[in-house]
Amino acid sequence: MSDSINKFTSKRQMRRTLSNAGPFIRCTFLLLIMISLITVSCSSRKTKLDKKNLIPEKELVSLLTDIHLADGLLIIPKIRSWNSSLDTILAYTQIIEKHGYTKEIMDNTMKYYFINDPKKLNKIYDQVLGILSEMESRVEKQSLVENARIYNQWPGKEYYTSQDISDKDSTMFDKTVARPGLYTLAFSATLFPDDESLNPRPLTYTTSPDSIDSGKRRYMKSFNYLKDGRRHSYSLSIHVRNNSNHVRGWLFYFDNSPAEFKPHIKIENISLVFTSAAIL
Repeated sequence: MSDSINKFTSKRQMRRTLSNAGPFIRCTFLLLIMISLITVSCSSRKTKLDKKNLIPEKELVSLLTDIHLADGLLIIPKIRSWNSSLDTILAYTQIIEKHGYTKEIMDNTMKYYFINDPKKLNKIYDQVLGILSEMESRVEKQSLVENARIYNQWPGKEYYTSQDISDKDSTMFDKTVARPGLYTLAFSATLFPDDESLNPRPLTYTTSPDSIDSGKRRYMKSFNYLKDGRRHSYSLSIHVRNNSNHVRGWLFYFDNSPAEFKPHIKIENISLVFTSAAIL
């Protein structure tokens, strides 16, 4: 089982594993207790459980987390095919031994907590759930970042500051998209209170690539930036028609002349992503 876990490097598979682990955690938890009770009862009915021989709580949490991750792995067909001869109990045993304990010690530990301290066992179980939830959240965030990088069609710079703005076209962008539908232009912007621009806003429109400068422009609904010195997240919906698949615009547009004022803005985390197909 440890070899399969080492092969397990895909973040997409990690997401599936964590998602799969969730619904089966309670079942696995009960199965571990049942196996432990049956094994200990059958092998040594007169053996008195010694608290000194229990797996420490921190190690037990780590061990149970690995077991639940293994459960998530084993229901993925491709992973299962690598271990077609591996049954659940054997998989658990290999993980227990990897942590430096025997199955007998694990059985005794589970039985002790189940019989003598079930509240503590619930707390341990909650810690395992917490760790798995954190792992899932972390992988989700990484996946979002990767997807944004892969599907981001933004053609301009990664970020803009006041030093980059010398005229109205300093933040202009120009992009011919491959297909019609709904696109989302998302970014974060910080407009400082001492900025002197008039009606600062993003401005976008679509037009035909055959008549970029002279053709009909379809402007998208926009908004003014908040001038409070705080970073805000913004997004614009861009509807692209079949005959107007050229997207143009400005991230920082204003009504006064650049020679008449000093801009003070920062724009970052910019992405242009295809959101959905639409009949327009």
